[in-house]
Amino acid sequence: MKSKNPSGCESLVDRIKQIAEAHFDGANGSHDWEHTLRVCRLCERIGRAEAVDMEVLLIAAYLHDIGRSDQDTSNGAVCHAEKGAHMAESIVDSLPISDVRKQNIVHCIKSHRFRSKCEPQTPEARVLYDADKLDAIGAVGVARAYLFAGELGARLHNPDIDVEQAQPYSLDDTGFREFKVKLSKIKDRILTTEGQNLARERHAFMEAFFNRFLEEYEGKR
Repeated sequence: MKSKNPSGCESLVDRIKQIAEAHFDGANGSHDWEHTLRVCRLCERIGRAEAVDMEVLLIAAYLHDIGRSDQDTSNGAVCHAEKGAHMAESIVDSLPISDVRKQNIVHCIKSHRFRSKCEPQTPEARVLYDADKLDAIGAVGVARAYLFAGELGARLHNPDIDVEQAQPYSLDDTGFREFKVKLSKIKDRILTTEGQNLARERHAFMEAFFNRFLEEYEGKR
């Protein structure tokens, strides 16, 4: 993905893209380099609508999940947003941009996680947050939920337990659990106008899918 900013944004963003991609060798499919590329495409769309600093936004988008492998290998004990922000500090330190913009990039990364205590405070951080969340819902979100469950070795569904009480990174961390505890709540957490427009349609599709899933699971259809 190339920025069209004539001030040199393209070469700088491409440089960061190459650095970021190297962090995804052997990454799990649910949070691989393809996820980052989809998030960047959404950032392009939402960022233009929100008139944000696209250079800052795209640099942050390419780097936003570079700490993900640490979270996965620790079974969730490490926050990938905090880890990634720390890793990004040394990467952006040498960039020929102002300290304020460097700090914004790191903030975008640190605040992009759904379960983070750090809330997005800048327009760029809000766009990245929304783009990352949008890739977790809709048809892609359903696919990723089951991909992640498969990576854990989780079962398809467990109707005998309250999914709200099921443990993450366990046999019962199913696609349906992910929908109930997280994905169903995303629509109401989106921060930008353009993001909200996209979220409504994606949420409707996802909700219809899981309603149908339960009916088929129970033999009703």
